[in-house]
Order: sequence, then structure tokens, then C-alpha cells
Amino acid sequence: MALTCLATSCQQRATSVADQPVRIRWARDPESLDPFQQPNQAALEGLNLISQSLLAIDLEKCRTEPQLAQALPTRRSRGDSLTLISFQIRPQARWDNGRPVLASDVAFTMRLMLCPRVPAESTRLAVDFVKDVEPDPADPRRITFVCRGSDPSFETALGDFLILPEAYLDPKGSLRVFSLAQLRRPAAPARAVLEQVGQRYEAAQLGHHPEHLPGSGPYRLSTWESGRQLVFTRKTQWWADALPERPLVLTATPHQLRYEVLPEDASATLALRRGDVDIYPNMPARTFDRLQHTPGASAQLRFYTALSYDVLVAGFNCSRPALADSATRHALSLLFNTPALLQATQLGLGRRTTGMFSPNLGAGYNDSLPLLPYSLAAAQQRLRQAGWQRTATGWQRAGVPLHLALRYRAADPTYEIVALQFAQAARSIGVDVQLRATEASSLTTAFQQGDFDVYVQLQKGNPFRFDLTPIFSGQGIGAGNITRFATPAADRLLKALALAATPATQTRLLRKVQVMLRDQLPIVPLFTVPNRVVADRQLTNLHISTLKPGYQATAIERGGAAQGLAAK
Repeated sequence: MALTCLATSCQQRATSVADQPVRIRWARDPESLDPFQQPNQAALEGLNLISQSLLAIDLEKCRTEPQLAQALPTRRSRGDSLTLISFQIRPQARWDNGRPVLASDVAFTMRLMLCPRVPAESTRLAVDFVKDVEPDPADPRRITFVCRGSDPSFETALGDFLILPEAYLDPKGSLRVFSLAQLRRPAAPARAVLEQVGQRYEAAQLGHHPEHLPGSGPYRLSTWESGRQLVFTRKTQWWADALPERPLVLTATPHQLRYEVLPEDASATLALRRGDVDIYPNMPARTFDRLQHTPGASAQLRFYTALSYDVLVAGFNCSRPALADSATRHALSLLFNTPALLQATQLGLGRRTTGMFSPNLGAGYNDSLPLLPYSLAAAQQRLRQAGWQRTATGWQRAGVPLHLALRYRAADPTYEIVALQFAQAARSIGVDVQLRATEASSLTTAFQQGDFDVYVQLQKGNPFRFDLTPIFSGQGIGAGNITRFATPAADRLLKALALAATPATQTRLLRKVQVMLRDQLPIVPLFTVPNRVVADRQLTNLHISTLKPGYQATAIERGGAAQGLAAK
């Protein structure tokens, strides 16, 4: 893990973390805490406090570790085309009411994803390779997933979704009698049960009332003031407390975690300096640099940076007539001055990339692809080659004008700088661009409805899982596929990658997918974004990481030297 800490001498007597809450800045409200929706990083972070999955990412080791599962899963083959992946659930794992977490809960969660009323499109696509689930009749805590193909990353995907309690959403076990195949193409009896369970799920209103469902995680949501603050309070008795040794993914030290929703960078920075906020994650580069050089700041704060797999991208709405052809998208991609944007937004500390994967990926990163250049002249030439003609009122093709609406999240300086630069470049060659800075909650709706032409967003990276079907396949349109890009050839290639049998095959297909995405350009990859965290010097054990959210809130303590770093 690449990590730096800039600090001066400071020795504090350790105090109990139970005495004070840990206060963390969030740039946006979670919008929903539905276990299947997870519309943004805040929602994902909050959900992981109250619910758990079979596996979780250890941010310190940057690898997958058992959470509800007792150990990493086992794998074996069945015939030539099926892979059996088995998990054993920890015997200590319990829901809030003391009921054990069982294999039947895992099987139920898989079936629940197939209810039309349950907003599980993205999760369902991520585990679409599962043919069926087989609880062990001799062991209620053992479950086997029957998977099509033998992708080496199946285990990561199966361990990644949150497990929900069957007893509260399907108390009669009515979904148990149906296989996944029967629920994917339901006859009348299965449709009736799916409707009934789906109605019960809707009635729970989990998006804003996660407390309506028992969780297995260490925290309960005790306060939610929309757009202002969320407070998570540690359970006095949590099942993992009984473990003789607790790994990082089962650590829960703070008595209370308070997330302050502060969209504006200036307000968040002021709150940090005043001591109203303890942690400011994902701080903009210029703010980070300015604060480092502010007199007295180093006596109050610690500064951390880490590499990241996240890539800043611009995307096109491929369902728009003007943007449906890759030739036009290629022309517009030449209007992003990526070197200047990298310097302006990251002070040059990020890294340009040829695709939506970080160059840190290793062999899977296709370094044979050239970086996209910035050229106003070439952009105009490409537009003409794509059939566009420049007129006195702008560019036209078959009566269709080239007018673009660019959406980005309001109050984010990085997105705003990229949007402004693109708009200025486009207007200089006669392409009209309307900038639409949009509040986070409205932006999610706009993406789902396709109400944009171009967007700027941070694409979360994951070095453990390379199934891109939710992002670029036809099945993902209206959910994870923001660009609405889809072709039969791309769908076949993405499916082959998702079902790759060996690491070598996966690497080969991953590089091939990057070539396809460069040919089609539904997105324009710009550069990787470093993770920058600033925290009160009293806080330790943040476990700053290359992976989101970039720190381990549940492990934080007060007092002592900075974890993993030399205190100077």
C-alpha cells in the first residue's frame, strides 16, 4: 500500500473511543439504504455497518477475507461446465434478535433478487452465473452455489452481496420450493409467491428505514437527518464480540460513528479545522495541498495519500441519435485536455489511463492502447468524417443538431473543472454544450432515465472483480449501464470475460474488452484519482487504503501513534 503521512511531533495519552463519537465528512447523503440499491459510496459504507456479506475486503491486506463465512470458500467441478462453490457460515453469526445466520438466509437472498418489486438489478446481474443454490441438508450453515463456467473471480462476487434474514421477509419459506431457474421464468404459482414477497419487501421501506429489518452488522442506524447527518451506534452485544480473535473485517471499535453531510468543500474544510469533523476523506488536491502548508495545521491534523483504482471518466448517452455512432464519440473524446485537467484537479499526482482500469492492475491493463490526444483540429476532422457539417448555427447531420447537455454532480470542484474545460473546447469549434450541475439525488434519477448527453463521474475500480456486464451490457440499461451502450458482440465478449475459466483467459479477455471499449468509446477514461484523507491527529488505526472508502471507520481509535506509520 502506497502511503505517506506528513505530521509533526505529537504524543497524546490514549483515551477510550467510547467517550466520543468519530465524526466523518460525507460529500452527499446516501439517498437510500436499501440493501440492493446502493446509489453511491455513502450508501455502501452505511449499509456495511448494519449488514454483512459472506466475505469482505480487508483494506490493510487489500484482499478478500471471511466475514459471515467461517473461511474462504471451497471450489470443485461438476461435469465439464459447472463449478460448485461452497461456504460455511460462522457458528457465532447472529441477527439482532439472536437468531443464527443460516444457509437458508443466503439462499433466500439469492431468490429475493428475482422478485420484480425488489430493486436488485445490478446485484442480480453480478451473480447471474449462478444456476442454483444448494443448502446442505445435514448442516444448516453450509451452502453451495452451482455456477455456470469457472471464472476465478466467482468467489469474490458470491461473497460480496449483503445477506438478509428470511424469517422477516418470507416467514413461511414460500420461496424455498422454487429453484432459481423456476424463478427466472416463473409460472403462475412462482409469480404469485414472488409478488407476495416483493410486496412485503416494499412495505418494509428499507431505503429510509433499514431498522425495519434485523441486521448482522455491529451498528444500528440511530439518527438520519436527510442531507445533514447520519448516526450509527454500536450494539452493546454483537455476535463477533465472542470470537477469540477478530480480523479487521470484524472489528468494531467506535461506540458511535457520525457522518456529517457537507457537500461544499469550503464548509467541510472549515468544520475539520474547527474540530466539528474528525475525518475528511477524498479531499480535493488543491485543498489538501493548501491545508498542508497552512501554519498550525500539522499540529492538529495528519495527512494521508494512497494510490487508487478509481478512474475519472466522461461518458456518452449512446441512445441519443447524435451520439449513437462511435465515430462521433471518437471526435468528441478529442476535446478533453487530459494532461491539463490532471494538473488542474490533481496537481499532477494522478495517472493517465488508456481505459477504465488503473495502470496498477498489472497484466490485465492493456498498455498497448495509446492515450487519447487533445486536438481541436482532429476533433473537427473526425466530425466531418462522421457525416457532420458545420453551419452558421452549429453542426448538423441529417437534420439533427449537435447540441449537448453535460451533467455532473454539483459542488464537486473536480467534476466542474472537467465540465468547464470540455464545454469551452467544444464551443470553440462550434459545438453547443449546456452545463447542468445537478444535486446528487436528482443526478441518480437523471442517469437512470437517460436525461443527459454527456456526464462526468468517478468510476469505482475493483482489482478483484472484472464482470463488466452490469456497466456495459444491454441487461444493465436503466441500472448500472449509465451510457446505455450495448451491442450483441459486446454482450458476448463481456459474458465470456465474466465466465473466464482461468486467470490467463481472464487477462486475455480483459485486454480484449479494453480494445472493444476504445473502439466504441461509450466512456472517455481520463485519469486515476489518488485517495487523500485528512484526519484529526488523535485518531489512529484508520487503515488508509487504495480501495474505497479509503479508510476503515470501524477500526478507528483515539490516541497513540498513527497506525502503520512512524510518528515523528
